[in-house]
Amino acid sequence: MTARDVVNIASSAPASGRAGLVTSPHALASMAGRDVLQQGGNAIEAAIAIAAMLCVTMPHFTGLGGDGFWLVADGTSGSKAPLAISGIGQAARHLPSGLLDGDAIAVRGPASTLTTAATVAAWEAAYRVSREQWGGTLSWASLLAPAIAAAEDGFATSRSQDFWYSYRAGEMADAATWHGFAQTFLPDGRAPTAGESFRQPALAATLRQLADGGPREFYEGELAARLADGLQAAGSPLTREDLAATRVHVSDALTMPYGDGVLATLPPPTQGVTTLQIMGILARLGLKDCAHGSATYYHRLVEAVKQAFIDRDRYIADPEFVDVPVATMLSDRHLRAAASRIDDRVALDWPHRFREGDTVYFAATDSAGRAVSVLQTIYFDWGSGVMAGDTGVLWHNRGAAFRPVGSAHPNVLMPGKRPFHTLNPGMYLKGGKARLLYGTQGADGQPQTLSALLTRLIDYGMSPHEALSHPRFLLGRTFSDSRDNLKLESDAGEAVFAALAARGHAVASLPKHSPLAGQAGVIAIAEDGLASGAHDPRSDGAALAV
Repeated sequence: MTARDVVNIASSAPASGRAGLVTSPHALASMAGRDVLQQGGNAIEAAIAIAAMLCVTMPHFTGLGGDGFWLVADGTSGSKAPLAISGIGQAARHLPSGLLDGDAIAVRGPASTLTTAATVAAWEAAYRVSREQWGGTLSWASLLAPAIAAAEDGFATSRSQDFWYSYRAGEMADAATWHGFAQTFLPDGRAPTAGESFRQPALAATLRQLADGGPREFYEGELAARLADGLQAAGSPLTREDLAATRVHVSDALTMPYGDGVLATLPPPTQGVTTLQIMGILARLGLKDCAHGSATYYHRLVEAVKQAFIDRDRYIADPEFVDVPVATMLSDRHLRAAASRIDDRVALDWPHRFREGDTVYFAATDSAGRAVSVLQTIYFDWGSGVMAGDTGVLWHNRGAAFRPVGSAHPNVLMPGKRPFHTLNPGMYLKGGKARLLYGTQGADGQPQTLSALLTRLIDYGMSPHEALSHPRFLLGRTFSDSRDNLKLESDAGEAVFAALAARGHAVASLPKHSPLAGQAGVIAIAEDGLASGAHDPRSDGAALAV
């Protein structure tokens, strides 16, 4: 496929259909998912094809060496919550002595590769649901085939990949930190530019080995040995035994009533509960007296974010190691108390610790109304910067999300522990059936973007395309903007900027449809089965219907 072909497909334009619909941040991934649906595959099978393709075509945001989070709804009526698949790698069993003594945790390089990668394990769990509960018939190998072809034959470098090459160019010159990176991602000593063909033959071989040997090959087979040996040669504490111990956590989704439906998300250690808290606070503040796009609208959303983030930074960690008081955090009394601290006239202070991260969101629904909402990540753009030997796999740096040993924080680093995660794909259900699938890239910005999308979709009745197109905000610092302020896209209008400043917000302008405001996707499923969706105008993605 030529660069022009991909550009012609990539579009934020809405799509609709009754036989299934997919959305993702890369056109080739959306095509792979749509093709699976056209072959009679189900939503999970389509999502696995999308997931694998994104590991090839968006290597700066996701990959086999990262983590993945799935919400799965079977399309039947009733009160059953969606299935939550939390694919989070755990910290190495034997950590370096310096870290155990309280040394700072590296954010790049071999010393940041502290946790195993659970993306492939999440695919395995989802594929099992497809085969055992949904009657899926497509082979595992067939779902990886499009990604293998793209890695082997090459694809047009996206604008997003081009941007993140340029943004990190100075850092990438440090070969000791970015161990083995240049051989794969800087062919001929330079980064490919947007539209230029980019091949990953080593990753193609790894994907082919996964296709032939199955997903456990990544954790227990010959491939696992090469991954672990490559990481250890670079200086990582991860071992073959650590990879073999990697398992996903499968549970009911975390849910909360909102409007005449139910919001669903992933449980801790993700910040899914934070998104629910924001929406619960907004429900108690009310939006009926608030015009969409007004200064009051943005003020209430921002202040709700502040209240929820206080709890997030105080409590969320691996529930297998600490008690996370989710029930209290979502109780009516707690949410009412948070809402009561919000003053429509005055902005509260913002004492928040910034978290970095980059991610891809994608979703799929099929002709039976079954639905999947997914986020995958390698944490920072380009993850740790470390390649796992000769496998073509770029490893993530999610271990950098831990607090150092000696900290009293619940998210303190411990052997075998899962780190806090910003990822929280979501669903909105009515009568047990998924009506909205949504999620976004953006670390700390994820709950913020979701609060804007959900209020627009549910409270103001917008279509996915409309909700995605309106101005968004980002409170606090982000990976490419160190200003600790309220950033708002310029098309919100001068009057809104002035009114927010008058309430005490330190407001800064972002360009219209800035990538800093997240790259989201939404699918809406009507009661009559018509699915409509769109991907963000801030991305290179596309929604495609069957």
